[in-house]
Amino acid sequence: MRHVLLALTLCPTFAFAAGSPDPAPPKPTATTQRCAEGLVFDLATQTCLPPEQSTNDDQSRLDDVRALAYAGRYADALRVLDTMKDQSDDMVMTYRGFAARKAGDMAGGMAFYAQALAVNPDNLLARSYMGQALAEQGADDLAFAQLTEIRMRGGRGTWAETSLASAIATGITYNH
Repeated sequence: MRHVLLALTLCPTFAFAAGSPDPAPPKPTATTQRCAEGLVFDLATQTCLPPEQSTNDDQSRLDDVRALAYAGRYADALRVLDTMKDQSDDMVMTYRGFAARKAGDMAGGMAFYAQALAVNPDNLLARSYMGQALAEQGADDLAFAQLTEIRMRGGRGTWAETSLASAIATGITYNH
C-alpha cells in the first residue's frame, strides 16, 4: 500500500500549504524575524508585544501561529492561540493540536484534532494533521481512513490530501 500511496504523491498535483494558497512552508513573519521568544509583532504599533497586549486580528494571529509552529516555537504558538477570541473555533483547535503534538504531547494533540472535527467534520487540515500523527505512530490503516475522508469531503488535490498521502507513504510528516 505504501507504494501505491507514494505513486499518488508523485503525480503532478498542485498542493496547497495549510492556511495558504502557496504550497511552500510559511514565510517568516515579523514575529519570527524581529521578536524575542514570548512576543509577537503588533501591526498597529509596529513593536513586539506579549500576545495578550497585541491588537492584531485573529487572522494575523493565526498567521503568526503557523509561522511560530514552523519555526519550532510551539510554546509561543500556543500562547498566541490562548489570545484568540473564539476558543471553540475549529481552526484554533486544529493549530492547538498541531502545536501540542509537535511539542511532544501526542495525546493532547489528538484530543484537539478530535475536538476540531467534532465542531467541523469537513476540516481537512485537522484530518490531515490527525492522519499524519497516526502515520507517525505506525497506524497507517487509521491514517488512510483520514485520507479517504479528506478525498470524500472534496479534498482531492489539496495540501491536506497530498501531505497526508506522503506521510503514509514515507513516514515523514510536515511541520507546517
